[in-house]
Amino acid sequence: MELVFKLETFEGPLDLLLHLIEKNKMDIFDIKISEITEQYLEYIRQMQQQDMNIMSEFLVMAATLLDIKSRMLLPREKTEEGEEIDPRAELVEQLLQYKMAKYMAYELKDRQMDAEHNFYKEKATIPKEILEYKEPVNYEKLMGDMTLKKLNSIFQEIMKRTEDRIDPIRSKFGNVEKDEIQLEGKTNYIIDYLNSHEKCSFRELLEKQHSKLERIVTFLVILELMKIGSILVEQDETFSDINITRANSEENVALSDDFSIV
Repeated sequence: MELVFKLETFEGPLDLLLHLIEKNKMDIFDIKISEITEQYLEYIRQMQQQDMNIMSEFLVMAATLLDIKSRMLLPREKTEEGEEIDPRAELVEQLLQYKMAKYMAYELKDRQMDAEHNFYKEKATIPKEILEYKEPVNYEKLMGDMTLKKLNSIFQEIMKRTEDRIDPIRSKFGNVEKDEIQLEGKTNYIIDYLNSHEKCSFRELLEKQHSKLERIVTFLVILELMKIGSILVEQDETFSDINITRANSEENVALSDDFSIV
């Protein structure tokens, strides 16, 4: 039977093979390789394809068909289980996968075309009352099977976790507050006090200070004045009061220029 081809554009060699199988109403699982190969080669001869890259794909498939045709004439190879290996099996698998993908593409294209007939409003016009409506809380549904006993149990568990996170040592620390004191002004105050008192009590001098930092500054200034010999410090008995006197009653007490408190 002579076949007359109306040349069509196919997406590839598998598309052409599938077309020939359907055209000849063959079973895809029992392809007549000899007949299909002849029709395929006839189509190749009539093709006028400018793109040689695409043409090469058709020629590779033609070679594959000829290879299958030659193996069909030889005794069939067998697997380890003794079953005959069909030379067409790999080609059939490729055709089935291609056919499935092709039909899926048709389905997606149909859905796209159907979607083009649907129109939607760009902005929904929902009444203000509906937008502002809030469904009332169903307390019975919210509580479910919750009871006061269960709520108390949950509360106690949360409190226990909170207590476990508290550091037993750090939690007892007080707030650290920064003492605001002008060191230079406090130093000058102590110097002026000693210059106006030829003799004074160290305890009395400390009691006039209002913070720990002021007492520290006082102590450091006294030590520095003792070091440079501007004052004399005496203590009659152990743990008794310390008396401070100027080394020279005619000279004012003064600190050295390099004295500093860090």
